[in-house]
Amino acid sequence: MKPIWIVDDDPSIRFVLERALARENLPTRSFTQAREVLDALTDLAAGDAAHQGPQVLVSDIRMPGGSGLQLLEQVRAQQPGLPVIVMTAYSDLDSAVSAFQGGAFEYLPKPFDVPKAVELIRRAVEESQREEVAEHQQAEAPEMLGQAPAMQDVFRAIGRLSQSVVTVLITGESGTGKELVARALHRHSPVAGGPFVAINTAAIPKDLLESELFGHERGAFTGAQTQRRGRFEQAEGGTLFLDEIGDMPLDLQTRLLRVLSDGQFYRVGGHAAVKAHVRVIAATHQDLEQRVKDGVFREDLFHRLNVIRLRLPALHERREDVPMLTRHFLQRSARQLGVEPKRISDAALEVLQRFAFPGNVRQLENICHWLTVMAPAQVISARDLPPEVLQPGTPTHAPEVAGDEGWELALENEAQRLLQYGRPDVWDALARRFESRLIRTALQATHGRRMEAAQRLGIGRNTITRKIQELGLDDVLDE
Repeated sequence: MKPIWIVDDDPSIRFVLERALARENLPTRSFTQAREVLDALTDLAAGDAAHQGPQVLVSDIRMPGGSGLQLLEQVRAQQPGLPVIVMTAYSDLDSAVSAFQGGAFEYLPKPFDVPKAVELIRRAVEESQREEVAEHQQAEAPEMLGQAPAMQDVFRAIGRLSQSVVTVLITGESGTGKELVARALHRHSPVAGGPFVAINTAAIPKDLLESELFGHERGAFTGAQTQRRGRFEQAEGGTLFLDEIGDMPLDLQTRLLRVLSDGQFYRVGGHAAVKAHVRVIAATHQDLEQRVKDGVFREDLFHRLNVIRLRLPALHERREDVPMLTRHFLQRSARQLGVEPKRISDAALEVLQRFAFPGNVRQLENICHWLTVMAPAQVISARDLPPEVLQPGTPTHAPEVAGDEGWELALENEAQRLLQYGRPDVWDALARRFESRLIRTALQATHGRRMEAAQRLGIGRNTITRKIQELGLDDVLDE
């Protein structure tokens, strides 16, 4: 493991941290001033094999030979992923603000509690290791991320199909990443050297879709002044991805079926057959079997497309992937915007994991972009999440809510609202609402049986009877 670099002109501080970290089996390297650190980083860049670079940098603010804030700025420029903890005996607002604006991992005022300082350094080490993993993953350019069993099934299927150009039908809710899977199927196929051409059949007007797919000859219709190659010709020798195939008009379904059957097509207004050497991958969020029953999708085309079917899980079916995807999207948003990537707290991740994500992975990506711009601190807390995630009543598809923070945040927001309005009985008002909702829910779960409701709530029968009278819940009777 790489060492923790400690920078402080006070030998007692260096000694205390060195001993405390040694007890935790964390290696250290100490410096007395900022200049020494910069020289050491320069030596490392020049190939110094005698030392390792830092895992975490812990630096004082006020030192001879350059301030810790200046050091922070220079280190962040050279190693943007390195967590830097800033220490100072001068616990003023300006120092704290400057530290966080400079990208510090955390601000540690002196005198500090040693166990807490060690715990903070351990968290920084974990963050540094996550950054290293993220950089490694980024260097290997992962096409898709997912540890959930359902996603692993998809990855295995892509691997099995890597030697084939068979037609594939990808199904799944909107926003689950169907085009990403189609691109992965193309990259890992015998036609990877050819083009990948995508077309959303639902986004193009019916009158233009035929020309988009098959091209047209000059003079085929008003405005067709030159010959135009369609998507099938553009994808020659590669893959054509037909997104939202379920919305394709019936007459074009017939033409598509003929291409898949005969391997050739005619441009609009053309008389010469054009050979189609193209692998077709189709995708839809709709139930094609039902659309066949409804008479709006050809059964023979369905069977032509449904040679191999890959179903992508909704995000609420793969909640264990939310932390990994969130960190990935935060890193990507930061690169796109040219800013430092933000970190997200465990509490915020827990709230995100309980969210239903009706927009699936695409919605999570948009939330991460929003957080990169709007979250006020470098570390995203649960309360920084956007309103659609925090608003009460948001479905979560998660029945196990013991210890959930979502309702606590809603309670906190309501308490803040009442306090701002100057209401004098906030405690009683919220307590009555809480008890009323809790007892009513328990009575509904037990079909009005008060003894059972009391047992399940962990209170006595006399208590629940008294509360029902006090809260005006007498309309809920025993069966």
